[in-house]
Amino acid sequence: MSRLIGLIFATILLSHSYALTTNPLVARTSPTGLTAKFQSKGKKFWGSAADPNTLSKPGVVDILQREFGQVTPEYSMKWDATEPSRGVYNFDQSDQLVNWAVSNGKLIRAHTFVWHSSLPSWVQGINDHDTLTNVIANHVGALAGHFKGKVYCNISNGLSRFQWDVVNEVLNDDGTLRDSVFSRVLGESFIPLAFKVARDVDPGAVRYINDYSLEWDSPKTRAMVDLVNRINANDGSQMIQGIGSQMHLEPGKTGGALSALQILAGANVQEIAITELDIEFASPDDYKTILSACLQVSKCVSITSWGVSDTDSWRASFTPLLFDGNYNPKQAYHDVIGAMS
Repeated sequence: MSRLIGLIFATILLSHSYALTTNPLVARTSPTGLTAKFQSKGKKFWGSAADPNTLSKPGVVDILQREFGQVTPEYSMKWDATEPSRGVYNFDQSDQLVNWAVSNGKLIRAHTFVWHSSLPSWVQGINDHDTLTNVIANHVGALAGHFKGKVYCNISNGLSRFQWDVVNEVLNDDGTLRDSVFSRVLGESFIPLAFKVARDVDPGAVRYINDYSLEWDSPKTRAMVDLVNRINANDGSQMIQGIGSQMHLEPGKTGGALSALQILAGANVQEIAITELDIEFASPDDYKTILSACLQVSKCVSITSWGVSDTDSWRASFTPLLFDGNYNPKQAYHDVIGAMS
């Protein structure tokens, strides 16, 4: 099996070598709003979810260009969007986002290789260990190879680096492994498998595990730390380099964020990040609490809002973002800017 996986890696590296770029996105952002203020506090960026459907709206583009230093694909890099049929890849939508980001000097936080949702039926129906192992290896390798040299860059010891959510939402709220086609067929081993392929195909990438309900001291938060430490210890290296806390929050439920980030930062990782932030009804105090928590934890390197304006939010009825449906900044925006000034 190890020989077979090695051959898969070699094939992927050769077939996707064309994806290397001569000018990766190395510290090219120059926004004047949220990211500029956040960077003045020693952080890397404040980003936003985006995709071609939102980039078609001038109001969204204006805010992205002015305020945000990074974009995360909300949907276009997920499995059913990129490999709808086995071995048949479609990067049209994701390439549009990447090309826009490159031309506008934005970093890209790529999302996601392996997730139990947004899976095509052909993946859901796999029940053979070797078949699923090869399918995961091919899928992760194809995406990592195609976008190698294009996604999130950061200067560390003179080297450019990139970032991927390698696996997404793998734990239940009680800290046990989530039921999915991946866990049913492969158990926990699908997680280090995905990270190993990502590392082998693009060893310069910063590899993240991402999940929700990690915003307080809970069994899931502590289980995430245990999972990361166990996988890294078994590998003998930091195979998992970052933990992403999504933070889709309810009003008044932000008080545990600092403690949770401190717990996550205690894992054997290089960095952590708030990756999909939205807060129901956008209370200024709640947004300031989350900002303060990240600022107090040195390993917390970035915040990404899960969308620009309420109109395009997946939780639109809860008006959870920093800009309203008319693309005007809310009081929460002004208070966040003020808190960083």
